[in-house]
Amino acid sequence: MSDVVSRLSVLDACAVSDALDRLGLPGAVSGFVRWTTTRRICGRVLTVKMGKDEGRAPAARHLGTTAIEAAQPGDVIVMEQRTGIDAACWGGNLSLGAKLRQIAGVIVDGPARDIDEAREYDFPVFARSTTTRTARGRIVEAATNVAITVGDVTVSPGDFVVADASGVVFVAQSDIARVLDAADAVVAREQAMVAALRAGTPISQVMGTSYETMLKK
Repeated sequence: MSDVVSRLSVLDACAVSDALDRLGLPGAVSGFVRWTTTRRICGRVLTVKMGKDEGRAPAARHLGTTAIEAAQPGDVIVMEQRTGIDAACWGGNLSLGAKLRQIAGVIVDGPARDIDEAREYDFPVFARSTTTRTARGRIVEAATNVAITVGDVTVSPGDFVVADASGVVFVAQSDIARVLDAADAVVAREQAMVAALRAGTPISQVMGTSYETMLKK
């Protein structure tokens, strides 16, 4: 597992997305903003799914805390907040708690809040949007470590993710080995192109037919 994350950590989201394209696999999701740091994050996924409150009795523990306590150092918490209610399922205390557990970051398919606090903690928060609205009385944690939907991608516990300023890319656990190999090949080709450009080769030659077809199987 550590070898997988180590290999993933040197790849950007675009290289992994290209690898998925080359293999005909889903996984790339657009529309996320990296709100709090300039770091790329990657790691094994731990999932949380939100639901509407609908007048339920107060929960014994706040949403997200089960995931934080279950996570291993380097894991990434991924939250589905697609209830349609403008309320944050991630905030400042959760960012601090996750930081202290050495969690790599959080990805929220929905709004997050307390962004300034997360910046102070240097904790990576990726989210669709931000809000001041609390989850209390609005949304609840429906389940932890279940399959969720992020964008149009099904994400399961134990999958892998890489996220940076370009976007978020998920890789199913069963596909990670071949995706890493394909991504390494993409990076090698791109590095050769960079070297050619620096050596003076015209960009039209570098980014010609071989570039346009490099992701074909």
